[in-house]
Amino acid sequence: MDLHLKNQVAMVVGGAGTIGHAIANSFAGEGCQVCLFDNHPSTVALADSLPSTAMGIRGDVTHYEAVKQGFDQCLETWNRIDHVIYTAGVGSGKFGFPFWNLEPSDWPRVWDINMMGAVHVAHAFARHAIQNNSGTITFLTSVAGQIGSQTDPPYSAAKAALINFMQCVAKDLAPYQVRANALSPGMVQSDLNRSVWQAGQELLPEEKRQSYEDWAEAKIKHVSPLGKWQNPASFGSMATFLASEHAQHITGQVLNIDGGQVMHA
Repeated sequence: MDLHLKNQVAMVVGGAGTIGHAIANSFAGEGCQVCLFDNHPSTVALADSLPSTAMGIRGDVTHYEAVKQGFDQCLETWNRIDHVIYTAGVGSGKFGFPFWNLEPSDWPRVWDINMMGAVHVAHAFARHAIQNNSGTITFLTSVAGQIGSQTDPPYSAAKAALINFMQCVAKDLAPYQVRANALSPGMVQSDLNRSVWQAGQELLPEEKRQSYEDWAEAKIKHVSPLGKWQNPASFGSMATFLASEHAQHITGQVLNIDGGQVMHA
């Protein structure tokens, strides 16, 4: 299927992460110019490795001025930004069941990156998209934001808020033909997923601890009807589809790529 994205510009925020880089690679494969925005030291090198013209910008999503500067730098280079994909996200690094295992002080950083970072990016993109009367913005959420996952309450709550914010963005930008959607992962092999395993194992006695592989296999069989990991490349395929004209009537939606973990009527 030709997605007709060639020569468009995609900005992947959090593009140094597992899913973010897969999404960036997918847009690059469609012939897009790609801008990676991330605070990770490998951001520039990862951008250079993409199979199209790309640039990497180091920046912190929790600082609105840094986000605006990143957008301005991308616009100075290509004079347009057609698609923005927000994939930045962190967990608390602790096992949160019950929620009082955590402290209120464990919440702000999770909220700042998962939620407020997305707000900063949406504000920076809106000023450009409205002028052009076109564009898409896609947020990476989580099944945790739909089921009240007790594993990491700050993360679950932030992702739930992000879903609600995405819908506000979709409604506000619809008159300008700008679409907003969300992709929701279930089980993906990533640093975040491994940190969930680590936090839980630290609370168990030695004889009950599992290797990451054994823990993940058991959890996937328990929560996913398809019983397998979700491939990061699947998020790239769906993100590019949502950016294309083939998805011109899709906005305000959460698309679960989770092996059937969450099902809605």
